[in-house]
Amino acid sequence: MAKIKNLADLRKLKDQLKSKSNLGDKGGQHEDLVQVKISMATCSIASGSREILNYLVDELEKRNIDATVIQTGCMGYCYAEPTVEVTVPGKEPVVFGYVDNRKADEIIEKYIKNGILLEGIIPVNYQKIDE
Repeated sequence: MAKIKNLADLRKLKDQLKSKSNLGDKGGQHEDLVQVKISMATCSIASGSREILNYLVDELEKRNIDATVIQTGCMGYCYAEPTVEVTVPGKEPVVFGYVDNRKADEIIEKYIKNGILLEGIIPVNYQKIDE
């Protein structure tokens, strides 16, 4: 990494990183995109969620998958961290637990690209209240 010598260098680096990142900013068109939410609570980070976040951002971009990656707080699944919630347009969200790079790769290739459910889904343990 190049040494930052002045404010212009810092701004240039910021712009480069911002253009590479797809963290949650796709112009408000989230309903049409695959949404990937990664828990970034303290227990999640301690379990390796930051590495998973970086892996997913890089791999989704490399594979030209139009998705938005969003950091969230606690999802309530501390026992299964790192946790990743994936919402494919037109489908209910699915939460995967114990996600490592291998599992993240399977989530991209099997679930996001092909709609195949995987082992490691955390069952829904709540009901929505319809108004």
